[in-house]
Amino acid sequence: MGNRNSQSYSLSGGSQQLPKGDSQHSATAVQPLSRLSGSGQPETHQPAKQRRHQGFDVDGDVKSLNKACKGMGTDEATIIEILSSRTSNERQQIKQKYKATYGKDLEEVLKSELSGNFEKTALALLDRPSEYDARQLHKAMKGLGTDEAVLIEVLCTRTNQEIIAIKEAYQRLFDRSLESDVKDDTSGNLKRILVSLLQANRDEGDNLDKDLAGQDAKDLYDAGEGRWGTDELAFNEVLAKRSFKQLRATFQAYQILIGKDIEEAIEAETSGDLQKAYLTLVRCARDQEGYFADRLYKSMKGAGTDEETLIHIFVTRAEVDLQGIKAKFQEKYQKSLCDMVRSDTSGDFQKLLVALLH
Repeated sequence: MGNRNSQSYSLSGGSQQLPKGDSQHSATAVQPLSRLSGSGQPETHQPAKQRRHQGFDVDGDVKSLNKACKGMGTDEATIIEILSSRTSNERQQIKQKYKATYGKDLEEVLKSELSGNFEKTALALLDRPSEYDARQLHKAMKGLGTDEAVLIEVLCTRTNQEIIAIKEAYQRLFDRSLESDVKDDTSGNLKRILVSLLQANRDEGDNLDKDLAGQDAKDLYDAGEGRWGTDELAFNEVLAKRSFKQLRATFQAYQILIGKDIEEAIEAETSGDLQKAYLTLVRCARDQEGYFADRLYKSMKGAGTDEETLIHIFVTRAEVDLQGIKAKFQEKYQKSLCDMVRSDTSGDFQKLLVALLH
C-alpha cells in the first residue's frame, strides 16, 4: 500500500479545486456525521421524540391498543398515534406487556386488523431496527437468487454498533451466521467488501490525519486509474475502515492529486453491484443524511412509488436521524418531505409515515 509516512499531495494545486457539490458535502456533513459516527446505537440515542414522551405509560398504551382492535372496526388513529410517538425501547415494553396482559402477541393481533403497507410498517415498528434489518437481509438471501441491493443498502450505511446489533439479531432470529450467509450468497469483490464491513472495524473517532488522507488518495489512484484492472483490496481497506471524517479528507486529496472526483473514478473503474457498494460508501461518508434524502426522493419521483424503500428508511432511521434527513431533504430539493409523502402515498400508510416525521 506504500509508505504512509510521507504526504503525497499538496494543497497548492492551483486551479484544481473541489466541485461546488463536493465542497458543500464537506462543509455541511461534518456536524451530522460526527454525531452519527459515535456509538451509533439506536437504543442509546436521544431523539427529540424520546424527550417529548417522558410520561410514557405502558399500561395505558396496552389498554388503548387492545380497545382499538376490539369489536367491529379498528381504531387506526390510536394505533398510528402510539406506534409513531414511542421509541423502539418503549414499543418493546408495549409488546411484552400486551402479551402478559392478554395472552396474545400484539403482532398477530395487528396482522388480523391491518393490511397492505400500513400493516407492513406497523409490524416493522414493533421490531427493533436491528431486527428489521436482519429480517430484510434474510429475505434478500433466502430462496433462489440474492437481492444484492438490499445487502448493499444495509451493510454500507450502518455504524459499527448497528452492524454488531444486526449480526446478533440475525443469529437470534434465524439461528444462522449473517457473515456465513453473505459469504454463501455473494461472490468476488462484492463479497469481499461486504465481509469487510461485517467486521465492524471502521474507525469512528474524530481525528484527522492529512498525511494518511494523501497516502490513501495515492493508493486509491494506484489501485484504480493508475493500473490495468482494479485492485479492489486497496479500495476495501480504505472505504471499509477509515472514519467518515478521514474519508472526506481522502476524497478531497484525490481531487487535488488527480483532478477528478472519486465518484467519477469509481464509475470508470468498476461496474454492477461492486460499483453500487463503493458509491454508497462514498456518498454516506460525504453526507449520510443527504444519502438517505436522495434515496427517499428517488423512491417517490416519477411513475410509481417504491414503498419498500420508504418503509425501510422510516423504520430504521426513526430512532437515529429521521429529523436530520427531513431537513436535508428540504435543503436539497426545496420540497417538504411531508408534502411529498402525502402526494405519493395514501390512507393509513400515509398517516403513519407523516406521523413518524413529526
